[in-house]
Amino acid sequence: MDCLITPADRIFVAGHRGMAGSAICRALQRAGNSNLLTASHAELDLEDGPAVQRWFEQHQPTVVVLAAAKVGGIQANATYPADFLLENLKIQTNVIETAWRSGVRRLLFLGSSCIYPKFAEQPIREEALLTGPLEPTNEWYAIAKITGIKLCEALRRQHGFDAISLMPTNLYGPGDNYHPTNSHVLPALIRRFHEAAERGDASVTCWGSGTPLREFLHVDDLGEACVFALERWQPGVEDPPFLNVGTGVDLTIRALAEAVAEATGYRGSILWDTSKPDGTPKKQLNVSRLAALGWRARIPLAQGLASTVAEFREQLSQQLVRI
Repeated sequence: MDCLITPADRIFVAGHRGMAGSAICRALQRAGNSNLLTASHAELDLEDGPAVQRWFEQHQPTVVVLAAAKVGGIQANATYPADFLLENLKIQTNVIETAWRSGVRRLLFLGSSCIYPKFAEQPIREEALLTGPLEPTNEWYAIAKITGIKLCEALRRQHGFDAISLMPTNLYGPGDNYHPTNSHVLPALIRRFHEAAERGDASVTCWGSGTPLREFLHVDDLGEACVFALERWQPGVEDPPFLNVGTGVDLTIRALAEAVAEATGYRGSILWDTSKPDGTPKKQLNVSRLAALGWRARIPLAQGLASTVAEFREQLSQQLVRI
């Protein structure tokens, strides 16, 4: 199959400063795609539809990767449900519709594994979308992402717009958010255990029971998967125009906490506050469709954790961690 993107393409990566977007930029550059278009929030507010249209007219991208989104953990989703829904809907609609109307040749929308029902059959196949109720702790973000996926699918069906989507599992790695109250589980654990190790705390208390099962993907693996899909994947007429991206391997939050404790050098006890919510009991993606195309994740969790903790500490020493 001929490569579906080329080094001559003008590739706009929306959200290039985020964890996922920056990893996608690195992967595109490694693949020889140096003609990247980026815009900071100060340069382009993606929630401003007319501004997005003017930017596309000026820069004329031929390929778009939409990695921009408002993201956060359980507490952030519970505190700001309207923000998660409104901001993500505006960003997605503005970029996807403008890309289509501007004649962009190919678009990749980055979704999330939280789009799937809370009690979906495990491991979760792409066909599980919209077959049951969502996990309440992140439903607002999930609804926005589902809307983005379906907008891409609708434009593909009605207008032949070459829009595809990828659904990554839980991400970690360079550029993550380590804020104490609105980060995701793995960066929150890294910060908590690092600080406990620095103070010599006797114990660390984690949310929930520790029994839920989760899957974690290094963000550089996601970047490679995005380039792979852009270059090689063209869905068939009967295929869902989106693919799961993950490792296909999960572990309990308790085991994850123990792995983070080891990676940070924490030697105290780990306690569990069962009054706090667990979220979805198990969330593991079926990645067989992507594997059948020839792509698999390459970074083991132990290796990824070690490098992530090292980078977190380096950025902390330089006061670069977002806190």
